[in-house]
Amino acid sequence: MSPIDQRDSGERIRLLSLVDIFEPLSCEEIKQLNGQLSDIHLDRGEIFFDPEARSEKLFLLQKGQVRIYRTTDGREFTLAIVEAGTVFGEMALTAQKLQGAYAQAMQPSEISVMNREDLERLILEKPQVGLQIARLLSERLRRYENRLGDLTLKEVPARLASLILLLIESEGVVSEHRYLKIPTHYTHQHLGTMIGANREAVTRAFGHLQDEGAVELRRRFIYVKNIEAVKQAADHAAEDEEQTS
Repeated sequence: MSPIDQRDSGERIRLLSLVDIFEPLSCEEIKQLNGQLSDIHLDRGEIFFDPEARSEKLFLLQKGQVRIYRTTDGREFTLAIVEAGTVFGEMALTAQKLQGAYAQAMQPSEISVMNREDLERLILEKPQVGLQIARLLSERLRRYENRLGDLTLKEVPARLASLILLLIESEGVVSEHRYLKIPTHYTHQHLGTMIGANREAVTRAFGHLQDEGAVELRRRFIYVKNIEAVKQAADHAAEDEEQTS
């Protein structure tokens, strides 16, 4: 983790104005906020937040991609994929701290950091920002709880289907064939680390989803042919698939 040179001020201000929790702020207030932020650069794979972190900060991902995950019995379970323009880390500012939560850069990333003291001052001056954060926190908690239920209670095909839905929601695009496509290349090994399964189990699960006509692999990219079939697979684990640790 290393500091980065200040990004062009106009571009930073434009990005800040697009963040939902800062919508109540005027242009002048956005400019003042910009001056309070510090920036860091993350290399691919770098973990910059873990359960032992004592700092209470709000992060804004300016560039790149970050995943939020937790570990259970030595297995990693991905809770969220964070894309550029997204605020995260708000749970570290409350009593609703996720047990065992990590944040890792999935690609080279640039992050702006806001200290708790500056955020509290902003909320006192602009209570609407606090209301926006409360709404965001409530929604994130609901999603994380659902993800934990998916990952810890379901079998591998259902866990993989749930992860595909998460990736489609966070980064999916419409392909030239009008299928939904995940534009990032994820190996079966990488996907396995995200759902707490080994590579062989992920390969079998993909075979199951392809047999159902739900997904297709082309040039190592995942295409969703039938989103409803993926949702059904996420809700029901295959009976003949053993949960793999």
